[in-house]
Amino acid sequence: MTTLRSFQTEIEEIHSRERARHRLGSHTAAGEPGTEEHIQGTKVGTIDVIPVDEQPENEDESILNLVAIRNDEAARNAIASLMTRHKGEYIFRIGARPPHTPLFAGEPSVDGAQGWIGVPRTDEEVTSLRIAVAQALDEVGGQTSVLFQDGGTHPRATLLLRLPPPNVSLTPEVRCAVVGNVDSGKSTTLGVLTRGALDDGRGRARVSLFRHKHEIETGRTSSVGMEILGFGPNGAPILPGIAQSGDARREKLGWDEISAQAAKIVSFSDLAGHERYLKTTLYGLTSGAPSCVVLMVGANAGLIGMSKEHLAIALALSVPVVVCITKIDMTPPNVLEETTKQVVKILKSPGCRKTPVFVNSTEVAIELSETFAKQRLCPIFRISNVTGEGLDFVRTFLNLLPSSEADHETFAVDQPLEFSITEVWSVPYVGTVVNGILNSGRIKTGDAVLFGPDSNGLYATTVVRSMQRKRADVFTAEAGQCVALALKRVKRAAVRKGMVIVHKADAPPQATRRFEGQVLILYHNTTLQRNYQAMLHCGAVRQTVRIISMDHPQGVLRTGDRATVQFEFISQPEFIKVGMKLLFREGKTKGLGVITRLL
Repeated sequence: MTTLRSFQTEIEEIHSRERARHRLGSHTAAGEPGTEEHIQGTKVGTIDVIPVDEQPENEDESILNLVAIRNDEAARNAIASLMTRHKGEYIFRIGARPPHTPLFAGEPSVDGAQGWIGVPRTDEEVTSLRIAVAQALDEVGGQTSVLFQDGGTHPRATLLLRLPPPNVSLTPEVRCAVVGNVDSGKSTTLGVLTRGALDDGRGRARVSLFRHKHEIETGRTSSVGMEILGFGPNGAPILPGIAQSGDARREKLGWDEISAQAAKIVSFSDLAGHERYLKTTLYGLTSGAPSCVVLMVGANAGLIGMSKEHLAIALALSVPVVVCITKIDMTPPNVLEETTKQVVKILKSPGCRKTPVFVNSTEVAIELSETFAKQRLCPIFRISNVTGEGLDFVRTFLNLLPSSEADHETFAVDQPLEFSITEVWSVPYVGTVVNGILNSGRIKTGDAVLFGPDSNGLYATTVVRSMQRKRADVFTAEAGQCVALALKRVKRAAVRKGMVIVHKADAPPQATRRFEGQVLILYHNTTLQRNYQAMLHCGAVRQTVRIISMDHPQGVLRTGDRATVQFEFISQPEFIKVGMKLLFREGKTKGLGVITRLL
């Protein structure tokens, strides 16, 4: 039997190798040099980033030295250069900071720990340097917020330096998928985070998030709801507020106004918790390209039902996980302790192999935001939507998460345009509008593009009439961004989820009916044979597939078996690429894999 962990490592290697090969092919086609050695030398399965504990402190300290000797012009230029290199956002540290191991372990004696990083400073130095750095950044048009300051045995401060983005099209965005069992507090937590008002204990905070009448009546989310939380240049959350208009309640600020004020946007996909809507939840996880999955666990119920299913899917897709234990205000201490022990036990189990870290201070939230994804850490927040306990740590953490489009390994701006369609609407007086993610390249209004494939594997021509990002008009978009496009003279029935938009070229991309993949059967209660059908999720593609052959000696697959399997789409051909991850399920059957060949 192949272990899930070793199979995931192989998937990542195939995925990275094919991505490098694809990029090399694009550069070579454009007349740039490229060799096979470039592919072999590509670092697979990881992002080439120095762990934060090993990052050189020279950058921060050289600026502090310039500030200390009152060389204002040089300090100003150095800060401007720093902000440019870091895309307008940087976490700046003054003084020595504690090593991560005792800090994340929650040791009370962190002040006495060995291995502090950075140059020690006195309390007076920290304060004066903090003010001087803020003044220098203010002169180049940025804003500073104090995330954390401590004047104890090791005086230190952590600042958030931010430059306001020139326009909405350049505002960094973080995509988070929110999952969990029914009644775990997903919608209520999002309502409190995005609206600012605490809950009354009866779910009042979640009502504004529901989109359908039956959701309001049952209190259960059945669709993929989208919410945004904006953070200003000063680090403060931008909340819409509620305006009273007679008997009607409406929000003062719409998405477009929040986006215009924000220096960073956190987008939440509120996914359904009920088993009946698991197909919708799966589609939200595979098509939305989330930076992290926020798993909600009710402290009174524990990690039960669909919560375990959602956690397994997030782990199978290798998406970083954050756990929020909700309802701590109404849960007896002994029950809360049991739930906490259960969550820790599951995260440490061989199937997860995550290191749980309880976020009980702002400093832990700051340090975790930069490192948790790379070091297999799982932050655990204990929160109450009624009293507000723990919510400030969640906001700090979300505010500092690296933007989704900053992952240049996944989203390449220098590649040809590839836009995955995840939603389709017909808007009065506008026409057909599609929403989705730019996997690569750039797009602007007025571009002539192709969309498809249709049921015959063909592509049709259209023009991008207009474009919106978070309901605000934009004129350009880059890889990694989520945007909505209005298509000129296209009928709603001609477009479906899973299609792609590419630039108009001589040869449209290939549509695939049959493909081959390496798969691992995570669970099946009997045996999988030829002609077995299951629902396949691969990026924005969601369609039933049929197994047409497999290389297993017995010709059948059981739980834990691994094989090379050939699939066929039942309804129509799709746009897929070698190296794409796939997940298929039917009932309780689950399989994970990667596409290795198009047939």
